[in-house]
Amino acid sequence: MPKIIGKSLHEHRQMTRHKLFTALSTLMSERGFDSVTLADIATAAGVGRTAVYNHFPDKEALLLGFITHETEQYAQTLERALAEVDDPVEQLRTYIRQQAQLTRVFHLAPGPDLRTVLSRTTQARLREHAEIVESILKRILRAGIGEGEFPEQDIEPTVQLVNACLSGRLIPDDPAARERAVRATEAFVLRAVGARVAAA
Repeated sequence: MPKIIGKSLHEHRQMTRHKLFTALSTLMSERGFDSVTLADIATAAGVGRTAVYNHFPDKEALLLGFITHETEQYAQTLERALAEVDDPVEQLRTYIRQQAQLTRVFHLAPGPDLRTVLSRTTQARLREHAEIVESILKRILRAGIGEGEFPEQDIEPTVQLVNACLSGRLIPDDPAARERAVRATEAFVLRAVGARVAAA
């Protein structure tokens, strides 16, 4: 019987899942999802291949579990940051900065775009998770419109356009260049949504 890590079976399962998620994230950043195998993930995580199947039936299920976990964690972090801000314009700035700090493995990983290598079912499930974060942006925009900070506009395409600006592809690693890019993105998005205040 495999050695249990953690103080309980539940903790063991949580720790094993975390190790698998970390391994998947690292391998995806190195060579892309399409070229990674479950055996690679098991080796990188330091667990037996059977342990992977105890948690996920296949590679797509593992990816979905990873993205679910990351999205939930990110949404909680974003909500905590927004809870300290009342003004919709400042909330939008906060949203932009939080998105810029987010490591978007799924967009930046080498290899083909995930949409070209995943089943339609998994693509649909991934879309559901994106909507969790999108709903927060919709709430900010509606509040801004309601308070007269932003002009009336069609929320759905606005959300897609704002998030397209925040995909992470144009955010450099160098701290000074990164801050400059984030400020430029802030100014651009605020202008795009018609914010009534000057961008900082």
